[in-house]
Parts: sequence; structure tokens; C-alpha cells
Amino acid sequence: MPLIEIRTEIKAPISVCFELSRSVDLHIISTNKTGEQAIAGRTSGLMTLNETVTWKAKHLYVWQTLSSRITEFNYPTFFADEMVKGAFKSFRHEHKFEDCGTHTVMIDRFDYTSPLGRLGRLADTLFLKRYMNALLAERNRVIKEYAESGKWRAVLA
Repeated sequence: MPLIEIRTEIKAPISVCFELSRSVDLHIISTNKTGEQAIAGRTSGLMTLNETVTWKAKHLYVWQTLSSRITEFNYPTFFADEMVKGAFKSFRHEHKFEDCGTHTVMIDRFDYTSPLGRLGRLADTLFLKRYMNALLAERNRVIKEYAESGKWRAVLA
């Protein structure tokens, strides 16, 4: 099971970082390159415990549908979402936030299992882990940009 962990320092309050991370609207903005759309469940606003969202997006040149659910929620320091249905065999995405006074440290842990056994493990090694890391890093870059610039007000209004 590949594990991706990304630490992002953000010069913004922990509450702003937490809210942006669970915003369906900001997720759509951060994944505009994949044409991601929320098509069922929570399709805008802020996700919370036991809510689901179904995404449609083009990843690796293929249109895919993926549903996930918020399975743990502890405002404003932690939440986790897990795949309910989609291309992976499974995934768990943990979002942790640490208040460091002058900034917030956001830690993403994305633990996934590819389908197709050996073929899936080969895909992980050749390109999938790199692809997922880049996707998550871009999402975090957008969260940081919105949190630090004040653009967050338009998303969380």
C-alpha cells in the first residue's frame, strides 16, 4: 500500500486551513485541470462527518467516478475521508492540522491500494504514486494560496 505524506506550512489560522480543506468548492478550483465535478452527495459547501461526495473527473486520460465519505471529524485539527466506490481498491486520506502560533502546519496522509494486484503495484511504481503526489501537492498549493491571500473569504462566505 503506497503512502503519500505532504506537509504544508500556511501563514493563516488553523480554522481557515481546516475549512478550506473540507470545502467542495475549493476542491473543484484546485482540480480544474482534471475537470473535476461534484455530481452527487454534497456538491458544494463544507463536508462534515458521515457526508459523502461523488466526483467525476478525467484522470490519466480516462473519465472516472469516485465516491468518498468523511469517516472521522475533529474540528479544527483532524478529519479523514475514505473511498466508498471508485478506481482504487481502497484509500484513506487523513488531514491533520497543527496550530503553530504564527502559522498552521497541514499534514496530508494519503494511503491507498491500487486494484489489479501485481499490475496495480507496477502502475504505482511507474507513474501512479507520482501522479497522486502531484495532484495532492497542487491541491495543497491552492489551499495555501487561498488561505494566505484572503481569497478564502469568497470560498467560505
